[in-house]
Amino acid sequence: MIARMKPARPAQRNRISKASGKRVSAKTVARRRAILQQRRQQLFDREIDYVPCRQFLKADAEALACVPPADAALPLEQHQGPVASQTLSPYLASLYQTRLLTKDEEQFYFRRMNWLKFRAATCRGRLDRKRATLRQIEQVEGWLAEAETVKAIIITSNLRLVVSIAKKFVDPSNSFDELVSDGNVALMRAVEKFNFYLGNRFSTYATYAIQRHFFRMSHRGRQLRKRFVASDESLKDRAAGEPMHEYCSAEQIATLKDLFAGFLDELEPRERQIVVARFGFDGRPPRTFRELGSSMGVCKERIRQIQTRAMDKLREMAADARLEQTVGDWL
Repeated sequence: MIARMKPARPAQRNRISKASGKRVSAKTVARRRAILQQRRQQLFDREIDYVPCRQFLKADAEALACVPPADAALPLEQHQGPVASQTLSPYLASLYQTRLLTKDEEQFYFRRMNWLKFRAATCRGRLDRKRATLRQIEQVEGWLAEAETVKAIIITSNLRLVVSIAKKFVDPSNSFDELVSDGNVALMRAVEKFNFYLGNRFSTYATYAIQRHFFRMSHRGRQLRKRFVASDESLKDRAAGEPMHEYCSAEQIATLKDLFAGFLDELEPRERQIVVARFGFDGRPPRTFRELGSSMGVCKERIRQIQTRAMDKLREMAADARLEQTVGDWL
């Protein structure tokens, strides 16, 4: 007797969701996959910059970054402070209602911010670009979002510093509001670059960074005013036809190349190799962290750490050589 074979069942078009236990259409599954792939792309394309610190490699690193000092308190608003003058704008008046951070608070918030970024970068370095789960992505994004919150606390408590410096640079070509706006941008950059591990106060570093930004703005304004001639129409027409971009001369470019070559010689061999490869100084297309990690036998996060250390050394060399002021004088 020949047994009858059961007809094959048609392929199921719906899947059962693990979370709700309900059937989900194939269209919904494809849409969710596309969204997950987009979030993966956004996460791995995002730049995560932080200040390296040896404390982050110790066993008690998380405790140091999570336990605030005894005098830390939120919110930062102080209602018992002096009453602001009625002549101040609402923005300036609000700044004087925000208290300044103590030294211990400042150290804690900078350590916390950079620790969160370090943790996010380290965790992301272990993930697979094509297989990272939604939970892993949300965990890394959560650390980065908290780091932005801590950064906002630091910036808010130091906005008053920008106002005090901007008052000294007001002139006919730079209004007070424009200086405050540009100074706030310089302050945000200073927060990203400040090395809290050295134990200095942030206000000292930020004052130098903001003043340098204002000096650069004033220098450019003076150069523009010297080139503008209102009485000669022919000169104005000729100036209007000139390109807006300015370039260094061949001698100045040669000087920069020699100076930068000397900077590279001061780096360690592996640091020099990574910097040259990452920025294409050898004439080849710039290589990624993953490509360099594969060729050098280390993870891409280690390549990024070495590059960060090398760039810090190059910045110090450039500052000692007064490179920024030299180029500014050329332009």
